[in-house]
Amino acid sequence: MSAQDQIREMVQKNDVVLFMKGTKMMPQCGFSSKVAGILNYIGVDYTDVNVLADADIRQGIKDYSDWPTIPQLYVKGEFIGGCDIAIEMTLSGELDQLLADKGVAFDKAAADKIREANG
Repeated sequence: MSAQDQIREMVQKNDVVLFMKGTKMMPQCGFSSKVAGILNYIGVDYTDVNVLADADIRQGIKDYSDWPTIPQLYVKGEFIGGCDIAIEMTLSGELDQLLADKGVAFDKAAADKIREANG
């Protein structure tokens, strides 16, 4: 199975996928850590894919999304963006709306706390 096929399958079979450097419990770059931290804090059940473990997946995800950087966040098969976009969407409430619209469970009170702390 090609890297593109593996990526397509992961994105389609999981509600939320974060392609990142490291894992959700041990991120290995600051940008990946920020996005994983948001998802962990607001209680989103997500699949983490450590791109450092597979060079084909690391390059493949960049080709798949036509986005040059990692991390990359997908919700219900839709590419959302990287670190800056995830942070902006969290602070604006757009991520809450997207997760709610897609039927993905999350802790609204925790998301509100992030906004209060950064307001």
